[in-house]
Amino acid sequence: MASDSDDAYTPESERLRREIGTFGAAMMGLGSIIGTGVFVSIGIAAGVTGPSVVLAVVIGALVATFNGLSSAQLAANHPVSGGTYEYGYRYLNSWLGFTAGWLFLLAKSASAATAALGFAGYALALVSQEGRAWHVALALALIVILTLLVLTGIRRSNRANIIIVSVTLASLAFFVLAGLPVALGEGTANFFPFFAPEEGRGTLSALLYASALMFVAYTGYGRIATLGEEVREPRVTIPRAIIIALVAVMVIYLLVTLVGVGVAGADELADAQNRAAPLEAAARRLRVGPALVVLAVGAVTAMVGVLLNLILGLSRVLLAMGRRRDMPAVFGRLDRTGSTPTAAVIAVGVLIGLLATTGNVRTTWSFSAFTVLVYYAITNLAALTLPEEGRYYPRWVAVAGLLSCLLLAFFVERQILLTGMALVGLGLLWHAVARRKRMT
Repeated sequence: MASDSDDAYTPESERLRREIGTFGAAMMGLGSIIGTGVFVSIGIAAGVTGPSVVLAVVIGALVATFNGLSSAQLAANHPVSGGTYEYGYRYLNSWLGFTAGWLFLLAKSASAATAALGFAGYALALVSQEGRAWHVALALALIVILTLLVLTGIRRSNRANIIIVSVTLASLAFFVLAGLPVALGEGTANFFPFFAPEEGRGTLSALLYASALMFVAYTGYGRIATLGEEVREPRVTIPRAIIIALVAVMVIYLLVTLVGVGVAGADELADAQNRAAPLEAAARRLRVGPALVVLAVGAVTAMVGVLLNLILGLSRVLLAMGRRRDMPAVFGRLDRTGSTPTAAVIAVGVLIGLLATTGNVRTTWSFSAFTVLVYYAITNLAALTLPEEGRYYPRWVAVAGLLSCLLLAFFVERQILLTGMALVGLGLLWHAVARRKRMT
């Protein structure tokens, strides 16, 4: 039996097919990133820090860049499904590797539930329907449909993703073009005072907490890294796709935030996030007739794209954990075509559905912030151990990513911080039991 520090042995028949190129991988990254972050988390962050949410978007992008580059070079050197879970095992130790996989499952399941609830919020706004029961029921229906889609295989899911991302980008372009003149005209008053003085929102801790929330809005690029077994020429394709996706999203987020705050104001965005549809408030104030409909359609498609890609990414990490027996072995098996880990996909769909029943986007998104930041701290720590011949970028990139992740992780709400730490401890206890069982 291989030791915990060795790569898990996976027969060729159990490996996924390499059928995705740079364009498909970048679009899958865009589909994972553009969604909950731009349509939901901007409102949450605006409620924390006020107009300076614009600065939080920039800080989040900077931290995401460091982490994206670390993820890119790790994925290029070790192109298998599982992301930082596999990097932790290969370059660090079994405990950190397991922690990364455990945190990914927790964080991204919460993000996926947020996306489903965001979908329901914007969809219900289109038909002027409200009510928690409708909200949760619609979110659950979407989760079931997309889980079934992923079960049909990666090829069909990838095509659907490209269509979804294209519609979303067109919608956001319309929103920015319609709202930018208003934001740069009479809307400039909504940016002052930039550091809101009331309720502690003008503090550095509030800005860093908002930055942590916005950082999570960029982290879909990690979805590209989890495609290590499924992309062609991974050493070239993965870094290129991550960088393309990150640059595009940075520009989009900044423009949308400027328009959102300029048109509606930070307070109104914060109030609207309770309905999981903050940009709806800005769209209603625009002088362009179809603005609300266009934005809502884009939001709905975006949430579909995010949820689709998160189900794919989560199932691939659970696949890797099942192969290594960190999770039950049934999750490490593929179907007869060698394209889908059926049990893992079903389990992920059930978990996301359970989280969606809470109906609370602020809690799920804040929880994602802590767990994702710790996850990427492990990513950067693994990147620091790469040999020089496998290094694409200077070591200081990984150092900056590691320190910034650890810094932001401790500025989330106290209750979220304590809950996250408790769940990490619970995961490590499970790992100790599973490890002992493998050795007997």
